[in-house]
Amino acid sequence: MQIGMVGLGRMGANMTTRLLRGGHSVVVFDRDAKAVALAGSGGAAPAASLAELVGHLTAPRAVWVMVPAGDPTEQTITALAALLSPGDVIIDGGNTNYKDDIRRAATLAKTGIQYVDAGTSGGVWGLAEGYSLMIGGDVATCDRLAPIFSTLAPAPDKGWGRVGPSGSGHFVKMIHNGIEYGMMQSFAEGFSILKHKTDFGLDLAQVAEIWRVGSVVRSWLLDLAAAALHANPGLDGIAPYVSDSGEGRWTVAEAIDLDVPAPIITQSLIERLRSRDDDSYTDKMLAALRNQFGGHAIKSEGSHP
Repeated sequence: MQIGMVGLGRMGANMTTRLLRGGHSVVVFDRDAKAVALAGSGGAAPAASLAELVGHLTAPRAVWVMVPAGDPTEQTITALAALLSPGDVIIDGGNTNYKDDIRRAATLAKTGIQYVDAGTSGGVWGLAEGYSLMIGGDVATCDRLAPIFSTLAPAPDKGWGRVGPSGSGHFVKMIHNGIEYGMMQSFAEGFSILKHKTDFGLDLAQVAEIWRVGSVVRSWLLDLAAAALHANPGLDGIAPYVSDSGEGRWTVAEAIDLDVPAPIITQSLIERLRSRDDDSYTDKMLAALRNQFGGHAIKSEGSHP
């Protein structure tokens, strides 16, 4: 099957490679000409512009967009819509807010262009392991694209599926990432407690390896934790600063809108925000208040361990 790929960051490039290995024809475009050339050397058909990419595809066309969420995705889809024809389809595989999917699908439907949102999980390991795909869109369109999805997935019949109408794919991926926040936070806190129990002299990499087999908490995240601890037991050189892609925030906001309590996911998001405050006014105020009401000593800056 033929498909266009817009966006050749690490994930987009890996997806292109997986599609080529699966026997599909892929036309690629990226603002980085070097990335396009590299994909071309691997068997993809290079395009110097969106218009050229669309021109290389045979109708009905399918274009997978893999660029950063927000304005870059909005601009790319708007530009593609002006180039495509009725019956063509745009697939957004980035971390888009599902509400934007619903809006875009309705707008594109007026022109006869189909829109599919594909929540994509797998990260840098997707090339070898396959991608988990949570897909939202028209049933017939998703069925037509099944050869693409089954190639990108871990197996033709596993790890992917249409979950509902437009917006549902990214909604499910959003909740997936919210759960991921909580799981990562739990592992981080647990290993921190182990590290601080210094009188046992625990080897955290060894503990992780024990847990990986037979344990209730065995998981891919634990596999990754074990790999990180083997490579760098002290996590030396890693700043205690944790970013977020936005999906954790959207999950918490959705929980509030739906009156669903989600304390673990919410707190894991708060901990990420806290990690970025290297001069916490909040903690300074807490120390000042303890001093005011109880006479507790205040440590001067630079004196704390």
